[in-house]
Amino acid sequence: MAFKTLKQKIFFKNSPHELYEMIMDEKKHSKITKSEAKVSREEGGEFSVWEGSIRGKNLTLESNKKIVQLWRNEDGEWPKDHFSRVTFEFDEDGGGTMLNFTHEGIPDNDFESVKDGWRDFYWDQMDGEVKKI
Repeated sequence: MAFKTLKQKIFFKNSPHELYEMIMDEKKHSKITKSEAKVSREEGGEFSVWEGSIRGKNLTLESNKKIVQLWRNEDGEWPKDHFSRVTFEFDEDGGGTMLNFTHEGIPDNDFESVKDGWRDFYWDQMDGEVKKI
């Protein structure tokens, strides 16, 4: 099976702290996605979002700076036990934050759906503006 990498830069008017909390705080994450989220705030801790459709594990947590997670779509046609890798890097940028986002190891047959999902269910809900890179 072939895999792809999604790279995006998204500008938000929020601070790095606010964005970090939108991802890592269960209540805020649930509010943004309008679905149940369970999120460990510990490195090595697990998370599940979308009522368990997406699950994974925190690899690196640098408060207000960086989140690296293993990420798996349980509802897609992903290879058994395959996890992709998601990296959120938060950089202050002129009164807001530039999120440098990378999602590696997305199965080719699910790439467009995953790309659209990040935009529709995260960036748009968080009032982000995707920049060309």
